[in-house]
Amino acid sequence: MTKVLTKIKPNIYLFLLKEAIKRKSLRKILLAQLEKRAKKALLESKEFPRPVQEKKFQWLSAFLHQAFKNLEKGYISPSILEKLIEILGRNNFFRGEISEIKKAKEAFKEKYGIYPPLFLTLSPTQVCNLRCKGCYAASSPETAVTMPFEIAERILEENHDLFGNRFIVFSGGEPLMYQSQGKTIFDLFAKYPDTFIIFYTNGTLITKEVAQKLAELGNAYPQISIEGSEEETDERRGKGVFQRILKAVSHLREVGLPYALSVTATRKNLKTLLSDEFYQFWFEEQGASYMWIFQLMPIGRGKEVFELMPTPEERVKLYRKWEELLQRKYPIADFWNSGVLANGCIAYARETSGYFYIDWHGNITPCVFIPYYVDNVYDLYQKGKTLGDALVSDFFKKGREWQRKYGYGCPAEKIQNWLMPCSIRDHYKYFREVILPEEAKGEDQFAEEAKSSREYFEKLVEYDEKLKEVTDPIWEKEYKKQA
Repeated sequence: MTKVLTKIKPNIYLFLLKEAIKRKSLRKILLAQLEKRAKKALLESKEFPRPVQEKKFQWLSAFLHQAFKNLEKGYISPSILEKLIEILGRNNFFRGEISEIKKAKEAFKEKYGIYPPLFLTLSPTQVCNLRCKGCYAASSPETAVTMPFEIAERILEENHDLFGNRFIVFSGGEPLMYQSQGKTIFDLFAKYPDTFIIFYTNGTLITKEVAQKLAELGNAYPQISIEGSEEETDERRGKGVFQRILKAVSHLREVGLPYALSVTATRKNLKTLLSDEFYQFWFEEQGASYMWIFQLMPIGRGKEVFELMPTPEERVKLYRKWEELLQRKYPIADFWNSGVLANGCIAYARETSGYFYIDWHGNITPCVFIPYYVDNVYDLYQKGKTLGDALVSDFFKKGREWQRKYGYGCPAEKIQNWLMPCSIRDHYKYFREVILPEEAKGEDQFAEEAKSSREYFEKLVEYDEKLKEVTDPIWEKEYKKQA
């Protein structure tokens, strides 16, 4: 989507968006004009099958409609929305217009042979105030690890200056609990006011004061984790957590700061995620701006992790629900089922539009859901290297080679099934036999156990084969034949 939109003068889009914020009486007309131009730009592209582009437009349309619906209700401040559009629009979608960004990206390309990715995700602390069942970051207060501020600060500096990026994601642990060298997460947020920041949080620490701080910054937006219904959320996260999240959301609405939701899809909450009431509650009543769905990624040898993972048939049900919700103007993206929105896998620091992940130990992995690493931030910095050196390791290179073989950058007719976009979860046999190097280490004992378990290997391969069986016909009939 970004590549298409950069071919058109960005000022037209930014002007229409800003005028729509200011002119309530002309809002519908201006939004209609904006949608018309965006749809034309997307559907004129011959790089991707037309149905792929149609899904992108449906999501963009839903995002705009929800944003302005929340603006009408007073849930989003006009001044905050205008600043968000400026940062997200000019500095990200139309970053090619800004000389310093373009210069940095070209310099990176000249040094490393590839363009930098779009963003990175950083978990600067493992510390959290909750003890959620099955959390990948679970740790006791005594053993939880926090990255020194000077290292986190350098990572942000390289993202901004070396990569030329104006987008970063924080995860955890709980980012709002980050403290190091007398600094907090707000010091990292404030360091680069021109950067669009999203951070994943359990929401329980968003007080009136925190909401006000975020509104004053205007560049950092919470993505609040829930499990589904109140019962499902409290069962995993702790009694009373759901109500604390609703209180946090009310604080955000009071200051007019947009927020998003993050949900992990499992067999336990599948019924909720297939219901209409769940989405109506969060989008219509609570004013969420958009929603991420992350399907459970099984790590470890226990059979319980596979019993929690939605089956291939259930995954198709979630896909069909996503299609229906897009038609109803609910901006939802499923990290696996919505692969068409991102042109497939975005891991391995995919050039210009991908990302990679750094955990609290400084381990550099291709993705939040790929718990293996070769390089570590501390080791690189001690050797006088940068994050760029990690992105040209064989591990990352082989991942990008797979992306290209699977369709990224290929002619539209050669794109393979983007309903199975994930290298580790949807193509585990290839991941283990070709992409994952022998020297790669697991982030924790569960990742190491998975690496050495024949049972784990066979279960995921079996899952992938069944997934291919149920999704290939959809891809062939509804995407390739309609291209």
